[in-house]
Amino acid sequence: MNYETLTYDLTDGVALITLNRPDVMNALTTQMRAEIEVAVTEAGKVARVVVLTGAGRAFCSGQDLGDRANAANLDLERTLRDEYTPMLNAIVDCPVPTIAAVNGAAAGAGANLALACDVVIASEKAYFLQAFTRIGLIPDAGGTYVMPRTMGMAKTMGAALFADKITARQADDWGMIWEAVADEGFDAHWRARAAHLANGPTKAYAAAKRVIRGSWANNFEGQLAMEAAEQGDCGQSRDFREGVLAFVEKRKPGFEGR
Repeated sequence: MNYETLTYDLTDGVALITLNRPDVMNALTTQMRAEIEVAVTEAGKVARVVVLTGAGRAFCSGQDLGDRANAANLDLERTLRDEYTPMLNAIVDCPVPTIAAVNGAAAGAGANLALACDVVIASEKAYFLQAFTRIGLIPDAGGTYVMPRTMGMAKTMGAALFADKITARQADDWGMIWEAVADEGFDAHWRARAAHLANGPTKAYAAAKRVIRGSWANNFEGQLAMEAAEQGDCGQSRDFREGVLAFVEKRKPGFEGR
């Protein structure tokens, strides 16, 4: 597919999706949301890890409000249901690990786009901003679901009501993201993380994603049953046999992703 709002590269099992509207801080449009959905879905079929990042100085500034006249006429309920939901589901349901490499500002729906990924790695110059109440709205794009489960009710409520910037270091300390990384070496760092996952046990990663996300809807007994079923399946994989053999032979395993 020829993309107009993003770039797509597949190299060594890593699908790199770069939001590419740097002149407007990679603000989300109808077309960009559709292209992200398609790109992530396709990457999940051929890659072993998907990385989402932004071109220029921002990761994503959220919904492109355009001029004020058009913004006032937005049907936000329809937009969220018909455009955001499929995009976010594509990320959450992706069968391979997803990484948000947050290179700069992640604001509004752009912040929650990042948080939909399995792992968020942010440059220390980046920040997260639930900017919604600044324009009379509530956090959306899954933010009200993810944030209470990562950094707790108190921090989530403050982020939503005050709409203060949350630095990458704060986000790391609060448990919102996986890690904040020094600006110098940020690109090399997330690439190394992506390469690690691309060479890992892809089948086990997919199972881990299912049981961890599934835990939010399970009681303890239900979670134990889910773990047992998924572990039994992983135990039949070629990667499990290779992992055990490599452990016994004291060498690095050569996982095939199956």
